[in-house]
Amino acid sequence: MADDKFPGWHGTTIIGVRKGGEVVVAGDGQVSLGQTVIKGTARKVRRIAPGGHEVVCGFAGSTADAFTLLERLEKKLEATPGQLARASVELAKDWRTDKYLQKLEAMLIVTDGKELLVITGAGDVLEPEHGIAAIGSGGNYALAAARGLIDQDLDAEAIARRAMEIAADICVYTNGNLTVEKITA
Repeated sequence: MADDKFPGWHGTTIIGVRKGGEVVVAGDGQVSLGQTVIKGTARKVRRIAPGGHEVVCGFAGSTADAFTLLERLEKKLEATPGQLARASVELAKDWRTDKYLQKLEAMLIVTDGKELLVITGAGDVLEPEHGIAAIGSGGNYALAAARGLIDQDLDAEAIARRAMEIAADICVYTNGNLTVEKITA
């Protein structure tokens, strides 16, 4: 976690929702330092396309650390085109065993439209139950909201947007400025 020189940066909520043949990843734009909002328009959901295979990624944690991980994931995907799970496991193994990477403080949600995965620095590659993944400061609020909405007559994007709205109403480290990316299998 943050040391004494760098007080706690907070402020990310990322959710991934799979429903009806599509996956949506949504993230808020807030970055806070202590009790101060530093930025409200950060973009924490991105598309990458290594080898022509499109992947949507959302990240929580240190931005520089997350970009380092996204670059490494791109390289893993180039080495194993179309195999998101394999590339994610290879990244998690490196993250867990490499002394430099071990210091990185971030989490990722990744999807290629078929698979929805959470990658952590503890070496985990998790496929969430119920087709919903959430990370970050407001992740648990968004997850609970989406779980409550998943059986409603709503598509993946509507569920992700409503869950993020609910999280923003509850979590002081989450705002309503969303970046939303949709991908189909």
